[in-house]
Amino acid sequence: MYTGIVSGICQVLAIEDGEEIRSFVVELAGHEDGLEIGASVALEGVCMTVVAIDDSQIHFDAIPETLERTTFGSLEEGDWVNVERSLKMGDELGGHILSGHVMTTARILGKTERGEGIDLIIENPEEARLYILEKGFIAVDGMSLTIGEVSDESFSLHIIPETLRITTIGDKRVGDCVNIEIDSRTQAVVETIMRNMEGNA
Repeated sequence: MYTGIVSGICQVLAIEDGEEIRSFVVELAGHEDGLEIGASVALEGVCMTVVAIDDSQIHFDAIPETLERTTFGSLEEGDWVNVERSLKMGDELGGHILSGHVMTTARILGKTERGEGIDLIIENPEEARLYILEKGFIAVDGMSLTIGEVSDESFSLHIIPETLRITTIGDKRVGDCVNIEIDSRTQAVVETIMRNMEGNA
């Protein structure tokens, strides 16, 4: 489990494409303390399992499902990714509970500087549209964010300077895709209401 409070960014050093598995080596210097094989790390909001450790160079494997649902299929060597270690008992819960199970990707439709921050307009993907609600929570590339205005076509995000400083979001351009994870509580409430409405129809 994660909180959506990104601890920093790390660089993808190497990528190797197998028949089905895509393997990544990520430089996790500063984030590798106590890390063991089998541990979970969120990269760009995607829950990944550590498969090998070479000092601070950490190896991960992505299966086809991950490559199809996330931006990992288009990652390139030299790219930077958001990093969050899994939640431990007693850790402060500063964002909201996340699983690292990305639902889909969405394109950035607009980007506007607002003082020291930025406003983003993100495509409202059909798979997630029911759960994207104004003032609700969403995880974008692993960042816990509050949703602004929502329409059928898009939703807005207001990114503060601290988020820009510590994550990859400021370097994203219009047309780039981001990973989307829906708040699990929102998803459960919406689906419960829908089932009740269907039962009363």
